[in-house]
Parts: sequence; structure tokens; C-alpha cells
Amino acid sequence: MKTALITGATSGIGAACADLFAAQGYHLILVARREELLKEVARRLEDKYGIETKTLVADVRIHDDLSYALETLPAAWKQVDVLINNAGLSQGLDPIDKGNISDWDTMIDTNVKGLLYVTKIVSNWMIARKSGHIINIGSIAGQEVYPNGNVYCATKHAVDALNKGMRIDLLPHGIKVTAINPGMVETEFSKVRFKGDESRAKKVYDGLEPLVANDIAEAIWFAVSRPAHVNINDMLIMPTAQASGAIIKRD
Repeated sequence: MKTALITGATSGIGAACADLFAAQGYHLILVARREELLKEVARRLEDKYGIETKTLVADVRIHDDLSYALETLPAAWKQVDVLINNAGLSQGLDPIDKGNISDWDTMIDTNVKGLLYVTKIVSNWMIARKSGHIINIGSIAGQEVYPNGNVYCATKHAVDALNKGMRIDLLPHGIKVTAINPGMVETEFSKVRFKGDESRAKKVYDGLEPLVANDIAEAIWFAVSRPAHVNINDMLIMPTAQASGAIIKRD
């Protein structure tokens, strides 16, 4: 039995990964905050693919709750082959002098500290087995900085640095580490950034064809399915209409 643990599993890239990995026969540990939606995703995948799931209702920002949820898994479910650190978000799009401190805390706690909390626990399970693959979802924002992106870009630059650090630290244990860095992907991302303002979120993608969640899930599967001697260190994936974080062709 192969097992993948996916954070932020109820929507967007996380949900697309859950579907694709279930289709490949992986059993799934699904971590998310929205309990009913999490159960719905799990039931659908079990019925569709005949796999087993474990659902963990947890916020990656809250270390003690997350740690308890993971550490109380049955021993067989701690044999994690693939960890997909997908939980992440952006809040607001303000210049640094007008930034909302609560938004900053949410982004730093989710994108950086949450990723660290999950990785510390699961990497130890992988070290014990001398095997595993960690996928960190970064962003074009981790490669460059765009106007008003300041703190979000900083968190994704941190993910890029952590990905490189993990690759070095976990190398002696035979653990693969990969960064997947998407450009514009149409998910709940912009809706969350703009606090539920669907009209403003929709305008982000006006006049172009963005990536969709499954495009990123397929890239993740490509990295995971390489032979044992091959590690994809990082991958930057953009829509054809996007050349950089801020240079976009709109029709």
C-alpha cells in the first residue's frame, strides 16, 4: 500500500492531487480545516477508486492540534510515501505601508510555519524508513517579487529556501524533495486573497487562460513517478499567457 499525505486537500491543487493520486491507487491522508467538505472528498474518492482514506480536521497553523492529529494516526498510516505540502494562501494585495498585520500573520503562519510543522513530523517517519518524497508547493512569487506582493512573496521565497534546505538535510536518508512553483492558477486562491470578493477575484483571470488545478497535479505526479535515481529539484509552471509574475498577455 502506498500512501500520500496532502494538506489543504478540500479544494484547488490539493483536491486535484487527491483525485489523481487516488486514481493511481494511493491511499490518502487528507488534511484540511473544513470538516464536511473533507468528509465529502474522502467519500467520493473511496467510492470512485476503492482506496482507503484518513481525514484529519486540522489547521496547519496550530501546532499542538496538528501534531496530535498526526501522531495519533495508526502506525500503518505513518508509512507515508509522499507528502504534499499544499496548504497555503495569500491575504490582501496592499503596499507594505498599508499592510494588515493580521493578514501577514495568517500568511506567515500558514505558508511557512504550517509547512514546517507538518514536515518535521512526517520527515521523521520517512527517515525511519529511508524512503519518501516531499513536494512543496511554492509559487512564481517565490522566484520574484511583484507590486504589492511583499509579504506573500516573502513567504514563498521562504518556501523556496526551505525546499533547498530540506533537499540537503534529507539527502543522507534517501528522501526526495521537490518544489512545484505555479504561476496563475484559477482556484479559490484569489477569492481567499480578496476576502470572498468573487468579482475582484474573477478579474485576475480576465482575458487569459490560466492554469487549472489539475495542470499542477499532473506536474506533481510526473515528479513523483520518476525512477528512484531521479529527483526533480524544482519546476516552474506558467500559463502560456504569463511570462513573469507581473507580465501577462490579456486578449
